[in-house]
Amino acid sequence: MIAFSGAKFAGDKFSADKFSAARALPPIEPLTAAQAAYLAALRSSPQVIVVGPAGTGKTWIAATYAADLYRTRKIARIVLSRPNVPCGRSLGFFPGSLNEKFAPWAAPVIEAIKERIGKAAFDIALKNGDIEMVPFEVMRGRSWKDAFVLLDEAQNTTPAEMKTFLTRVGENCLTVVDGDVSQCDLPAESGLGTAIDLIRTRDLPVPVIEFRREDIVRSGLCAMWVEAFETLEAQPRT
Repeated sequence: MIAFSGAKFAGDKFSADKFSAARALPPIEPLTAAQAAYLAALRSSPQVIVVGPAGTGKTWIAATYAADLYRTRKIARIVLSRPNVPCGRSLGFFPGSLNEKFAPWAAPVIEAIKERIGKAAFDIALKNGDIEMVPFEVMRGRSWKDAFVLLDEAQNTTPAEMKTFLTRVGENCLTVVDGDVSQCDLPAESGLGTAIDLIRTRDLPVPVIEFRREDIVRSGLCAMWVEAFETLEAQPRT
């Protein structure tokens, strides 16, 4: 098990008892065998890679698990990153601060954390730097410790970006890398695919959790369209 220590935060104004009492929430319950394996990996490994189609809970489970660790003061910070690669036509530059510019890219993760700890607690944590959104443009030279570090939509990282991200992680961190290699929007090799290949060829001690179409829990419509497009993409091109 990861040796997260909540005692160091006992003197905080948001102590574990006070923070938890305000939001007594049920534990995360897996809906599929793959989700159960994912949660087991989060509890037993400092790094987890999770891949699969949309709607399987990859991002939601990671964000909710991170929120619970922070809410119970088992970690000091939540660090969020995501490649700034649009899935369609770009809308151009977003105005505002760094967090405001990055927020649209991290919206699914932010909403899941807000649901778990509350909007007010989220806003305070963001203001205090306990929740940080870090785009790749400012990542080099950074390092993190005592944190939950999430890289979402990792299929859109290049191998160089994946190396930069994974080498930022310091002591007492839980790192999750999630994505769907089939939805890569890059014209070249995906850093997520590279990381998985390195894990398997070098037998690295990092669990890779794979979700499949039958693990989709978002909705029946989501599962229907994933299946339809997978069938289309599998057809030979003429």
